[in-house]
Amino acid sequence: MSGLGAAYVGARWARYPRRVVTIGGTGVMLLASLTSGVVFGLLAWAMSRRLGWVSALALAGFAWSVVAIAIITLLPAQWGTGFVAAETRQTSCSLDYGGPAPDGFWIFSGSQRFLNTLVFVPPGALWVLAVARWRAGWLLAPVGIVALALYSVFIEATQLVLARIDRACDITDVVDNVAGALIGGAIGILLAILFRPWRYRRPVASR
Repeated sequence: MSGLGAAYVGARWARYPRRVVTIGGTGVMLLASLTSGVVFGLLAWAMSRRLGWVSALALAGFAWSVVAIAIITLLPAQWGTGFVAAETRQTSCSLDYGGPAPDGFWIFSGSQRFLNTLVFVPPGALWVLAVARWRAGWLLAPVGIVALALYSVFIEATQLVLARIDRACDITDVVDNVAGALIGGAIGILLAILFRPWRYRRPVASR
């Protein structure tokens, strides 16, 4: 292509930004969450014989909750086509802790901060309940909570880098997510005391 032709194409590109089809919206989020829920439900059934129903449901439920969080935070909020102009995209994560936030997600209504906390409660609780089956659970439980905190950071970083999904990176979200994981961990301890998943440990065979 000649220099003149390249300049012409570049000018048209700048004048008419490329429209990219995005897959998102409430319906897609719900469908993806339900489909993954069925898959992890079958996984729990397959593991129940070996681990017992408490640990199997907890592990599968933990995995499903992590996937569900990715679905509702990393898919575009709206179905359709569009683009994010370079001059309007976010270039850094907002450090305005507790700053203005919309009311709720696009699936649930209510305070955004409350829901940001709420969605991380199930994985925190289910992880602690799942690892309580093993003697190393006292070590695995806090490691899992830290991993959930890093997962929240990863989500916010992804929202910052992938401007196409039209999401915002905010330090407040990370704080709320970590609070939810800690609350979930405390609930998981109570659930472990209630259900005692260690009862399903297989006895060590004597030589």
